[in-house]
Amino acid sequence: MGLSTATEEFVAWWGDMGSKWGVNRTVAEIHAFFYLSPEPLNAEDVVTALSFSRSNVSAGLHELQNWGLIKGVHFRGDRRQYYEAIKDPWEMFRVMLDERRRRDIEPTVATLHKCLDELAQSEVQEDQYTEERLRAMLEFFEVMLPLYDELRRMPRRPIQSISKLTAKVREILK
Repeated sequence: MGLSTATEEFVAWWGDMGSKWGVNRTVAEIHAFFYLSPEPLNAEDVVTALSFSRSNVSAGLHELQNWGLIKGVHFRGDRRQYYEAIKDPWEMFRVMLDERRRRDIEPTVATLHKCLDELAQSEVQEDQYTEERLRAMLEFFEVMLPLYDELRRMPRRPIQSISKLTAKVREILK
């Protein structure tokens, strides 16, 4: 299975971008390959096309399923497991943001609360600056999380309209 130059470039770029976001490069490249595939693929398709080891592909498929970015597809009479990616970029990024919230943001908020509780029990005055910084960070998350929740509930069209309106407002304010 030969890949077009555009597919190779996108897969490489997505892998690079994923690694900058803290996602394993191989996992991100597998995801990009599935995203661009017009039909469901099995693990051997990925091994052949991307020249990854079978174990790396298996681990990558497992991780992508955990993220909810791919789902299994079964073809009657074929014992191999096939997968397909979410094709809608809006839905894909919603899933990724939800997972980032669950994996990163919520534990961060919990840690901020824990640190502030510990500082409240501390009698060291030098910790006042630390407390101010932690409260500022917690306040940021406490403002942004409900905003994200609200945006997440909105249908795509109003979000696109808001985005276009924001760009127009920015132009006017220049």
